[in-house]
Amino acid sequence: MTPQSLMLNFLGLYVFDRGIAVYSGSVIDVFARVDVSEEAVRSTLTRMTSRGLLAKHRNGRKVYFGLTPRATDVLRDGERRIWQRGAVNRDWDGTWTLVGFSLPEGRRGERHDLRTQLQWAGFGPVQNGLWIAPGTHDVTEVVEGLGLAGNVTVFTAQHAKPTEAADLARRAFDTTAIAARYQDFLTRWREPDDSLPDDLARQLLLHADWLDLVRQDPHLPAELLAADWPAIEAEELFQALATRYVETATPIAAAAIESVDVGAV
Repeated sequence: MTPQSLMLNFLGLYVFDRGIAVYSGSVIDVFARVDVSEEAVRSTLTRMTSRGLLAKHRNGRKVYFGLTPRATDVLRDGERRIWQRGAVNRDWDGTWTLVGFSLPEGRRGERHDLRTQLQWAGFGPVQNGLWIAPGTHDVTEVVEGLGLAGNVTVFTAQHAKPTEAADLARRAFDTTAIAARYQDFLTRWREPDDSLPDDLARQLLLHADWLDLVRQDPHLPAELLAADWPAIEAEELFQALATRYVETATPIAAAAIESVDVGAV
């Protein structure tokens, strides 16, 4: 995991919706627990500030970092993916959102950006120039943000014979790779790493690992997957560990993290 990925999860756990800014030295102390260097932490804070994700505050000789509205939106999306949407889609109504596009070779960069954004939004390529996702998705922000509204057609539909929904899912998404990622998570977290110094470090890595996992998951309908789909067990394990670490990591964080109210600096 990158330092920025870890940083976003740290901010989600201990800064989001609290109206505070955290002292940079505290962040360095916390990240040392997961073997991220001081240099990497300072570089990440600087880069996230320049990208409009963090706001710098000074209190005396100390520098504190708080969230910007943009970062708050990112973290709220992460919270939704973890605690509201979940890893298993049990509410599919049989609808697919389809995105069709055609961009000439001279606009290869724009085509790459569109594909990347669609993949991030849970779409997969069913054939050249046609991407699909289960359920109803609003891709207006993606398309307009790339300036491609005139090159993209978006509609919702249901599959019809001879096309089967399960076949569409297998064609558009690498379900074997998705299952393998959940199996890897189970292997790592059934026995949490005893070499880490404390449960604050474990909590930070657990949340970063899980959020990275669910953000790569297209949230395929459970009815199109195997009955023993590993996301089910993996989500149960994550929730059990996350609940445990709320009890054990919070006191450690309270002692390690120095903060100020944003309105006071």
